[in-house]
Amino acid sequence: MERRIITTEATEEDVRIETTLRPQCLSDYVGQEKIKSTLKIYIEAAKSRGEALDHVLFYGPPGLGKTTLSGIIANEMGVHMKVTSGPAIEKPGEMAAILNNLQEGDVLFVDEIHRFNKTQQDYLLPFVEDGIVILIGATTENPYFEVNNALLSRCRIFELKPLEKDDLITLIDRTLKDQEKGLGKEKIIIDENAKSFLADQAGGDARSVLNALELAYLTTERNKEGIISITLEVAEQCIQKKAIRYDKNGDNHYDTISAFIESMKHTDPDATLYYLARMLIAGEDVKYIARRICVCASEDIGLANSRALEVATSVFLAVERIGMPEAAKILAHAALYVCCSPKSDTVSRGITQAMADAKQTTNVPIPPFLQDASYKNAQKLGRGVGLDNIHAFKNHYSGKKCMPKELSNRHYFQLTQMGNEKSIQKFLDYLRENRNN
Repeated sequence: MERRIITTEATEEDVRIETTLRPQCLSDYVGQEKIKSTLKIYIEAAKSRGEALDHVLFYGPPGLGKTTLSGIIANEMGVHMKVTSGPAIEKPGEMAAILNNLQEGDVLFVDEIHRFNKTQQDYLLPFVEDGIVILIGATTENPYFEVNNALLSRCRIFELKPLEKDDLITLIDRTLKDQEKGLGKEKIIIDENAKSFLADQAGGDARSVLNALELAYLTTERNKEGIISITLEVAEQCIQKKAIRYDKNGDNHYDTISAFIESMKHTDPDATLYYLARMLIAGEDVKYIARRICVCASEDIGLANSRALEVATSVFLAVERIGMPEAAKILAHAALYVCCSPKSDTVSRGITQAMADAKQTTNVPIPPFLQDASYKNAQKLGRGVGLDNIHAFKNHYSGKKCMPKELSNRHYFQLTQMGNEKSIQKFLDYLRENRNN
């Protein structure tokens, strides 16, 4: 049976890649070697059993070949494929119409499956559960956050990684040699430096490098011999400015802020500035960055340098009132201060442990001497009895234990020897050694 792809109209991607290589089998697909190997085993196993392939979900940045891999799977399985996308389907009836046009075992490829709402995903679920269709989903967002758990549990998840430079160079070479779908019929010479530059600037994105190559071909004049010469200069002109891959609601947002925070925690000032710069260039909300610096100042520095939180808080107010572009330097000030401060988790560790115990001991009574004694006859109930004026003691320190007796063996406050915590420990030791007997 000849494979056919059913779709109402050509996608933007299809139009752009019409003149480039779209492999029809796994052996022709460039990159993602581990995924190809695994898919090959799955496909061969399904064909040998005479059964439908397991449902698949491809996850990764744009331009890595998720659509192409889906087409290859349908081709290898010898079944029909319907191509649609999350934004293209607005009503349940539209989904019903698509599913009714598919035969059992056909492939339903849903691009941007994370754009399906819960109702749409729930409607699709029975068809997936019963094996009526092979679902292949594609998403640029982390599926564990964006896709229905019931649907997710029935899919094999493959994370596509950006292609290596060598893979992209192979793709360029193949495109220039292929006479059927590539540019092999054209007289094109490409400089090695230009080839390397295009591969570097693509950022692991196959679609990007092919689009740039096609643009170079379309915009470069032929010489007297009819040859198109793609030089480094031509390549640079085709990529004036590399697009920044940064979705404020997507993985790259979370990955970059994570890298920024970890760089501050690990006292790497160069990396701290770099990831801060990436967020600023991408247009990240400066108040969001400032909030994360404040959190890091408390969680990871705390009492080792309490000034860090003061600086971070001041910076938050400053960027809120000033805005970009001046806010870039103000944020850098706070980030570097936090980055270069001594680190301690005394505060965060202590409150985390205390909250865990508090959840389990809500019925433990507060010691009577600590209970409110502001009302008449409170002392007759034992409230506030034995609670002396703290300022009557030497060094204003009584040494009285205030924990409930059930938790008397719990110690949440454990200082380190980092920064100011060493001085705090020295002060506490002095109080304990010199308290009133």
